[in-house]
Amino acid sequence: MDRFKYSTLMDAVADVPDPRKARGKRHSWALLLTLISAALVGGQHNGRAIGQWVREHADELRSQLVLPPRPLPSPATLRRALRALDIVALERRLAALAHELARPTPPVSTAPWQGQAVDGKAVRGANRHGAQLQLVSLVQHDPSIVCNQVRVRDKSNEITAVPMRLQGRDVRGTVTTMDALLTQQALAQQILAQGGHYLMVVKEHQPMLYAAIQLVFSVPPPAVPAYHLDQSTTISRGHGRLETRLMERTCALNGYVDWPGVGQVLKRTCQRIMLKTGEVSEAVTYGITSLGWQEASPAQVEGLWRGHWRIENRVHTSGT
Repeated sequence: MDRFKYSTLMDAVADVPDPRKARGKRHSWALLLTLISAALVGGQHNGRAIGQWVREHADELRSQLVLPPRPLPSPATLRRALRALDIVALERRLAALAHELARPTPPVSTAPWQGQAVDGKAVRGANRHGAQLQLVSLVQHDPSIVCNQVRVRDKSNEITAVPMRLQGRDVRGTVTTMDALLTQQALAQQILAQGGHYLMVVKEHQPMLYAAIQLVFSVPPPAVPAYHLDQSTTISRGHGRLETRLMERTCALNGYVDWPGVGQVLKRTCQRIMLKTGEVSEAVTYGITSLGWQEASPAQVEGLWRGHWRIENRVHTSGT
């Protein structure tokens, strides 16, 4: 589970009455219930299995729950807590929480920003001979309108074609979104110089930037002001699957990474559950944007990210 799910779990059991006597308490009741609940969600249904699960996941639990550097409750402590609590009532509460989390999240407006996606696509069926063309398009997110389109020789030419498509355009009030191939410092600088903002996917082809973003999200948060870290979760159903998207952001790298106009860096975790089979898949992607902390919430950034990938999935055929 991620930090959002652990913290949500802890919130869900926080008001369960503590039946223990005041004397001799070493661990909070909320922590004990959170650990037991996490193990139950993980498929463990007896005291021995729960204790073993907590021991095996100790590093993850300390990191995601941001616990002080002290030993976790022992298996014996967890078993005593199990004997003291109403396990049926706890399982009912967990079932209600799962139902609540599975409810689709209403879409969040990305206003005042208008997203526009730079999208390179190999287009099949582009002429009567069925030849394949490589097109670079500038597409407004919502409504989906192709603003500009140019043919390029191959995918590598996108890096030079995109700056030409943007040159001279009024990009004020817009956020230009793009995939990892176009995550280039020169393009970021151009968009900023023309008065716009960018949202870029970051992968290994920008090794130093990728490593820095990956690191800042992989270690427990330091003792810094709360505004350095934030997150939002959105849930949707459709096409036979339940999709949960966690968008995390931090401004902890501002002033440290060598990148034009960085406002915040991002980690997006997308979990998909196929409703018929129960098959679960998870994908983690990193990003960077010039939008500052106060200019766009994590939910708005997620809306822009989703808007880009909707364009990626649509603009790929031609009937001419």
